[in-house]
Amino acid sequence: MDPAATSKIEVALTYAGFHALLIYRFAHWLRKKRIPFLPRALSQLARFLTGIEIHPGAQIGSGLFIDHGMGVVIGETSEIGDNVTLFQGVTLGGTGKQRGKRHPTLGSHVVVGAGAKVLGPINVGDYVKIGANSVVLQDVPDHSTVVGIPGRIVRIKDERVAEDALMDHIHIPDPIADKLIELQVQIDALKKILENIKK
Repeated sequence: MDPAATSKIEVALTYAGFHALLIYRFAHWLRKKRIPFLPRALSQLARFLTGIEIHPGAQIGSGLFIDHGMGVVIGETSEIGDNVTLFQGVTLGGTGKQRGKRHPTLGSHVVVGAGAKVLGPINVGDYVKIGANSVVLQDVPDHSTVVGIPGRIVRIKDERVAEDALMDHIHIPDPIADKLIELQVQIDALKKILENIKK
């Protein structure tokens, strides 16, 4: 429960995440009963009312907490374990238009920071923390902390990952500059060959 909440009544009356989940649970139930159109219409109504879009096909465990909520998107084939926290602007999205499993699976006790994007049919383990604005495109093992774009694992089971595995934020990789340096080396080599031919 949100530490800012003063009562369950306050949550029930004023929390957009609670409202979106309530509508999702009903829409999901209707979808399982194979009732056409209405589940999707309800999810769009929830998006209009709360700014949170949860596809009725998503599989969500108990205890999901959507804090602040605005801009949260949970795709159709997403699966979410128990006691997960999503902050505002989180996307659990796909990476293409293929059918079938195309959204992430989150384990239990996962925290996804504001603005983070978890994309594709990847698996995020239990007790994982994903930093704000991270973009996660690969599987993440249990008890890990992920940050950055693309997301990099910086901790596993409270042990810091080796320094050389961390991204150096001062010397950020620049593939274009690397290619230009490589081309310059080739040009210099060709100049030497031409000079030798002229002699």
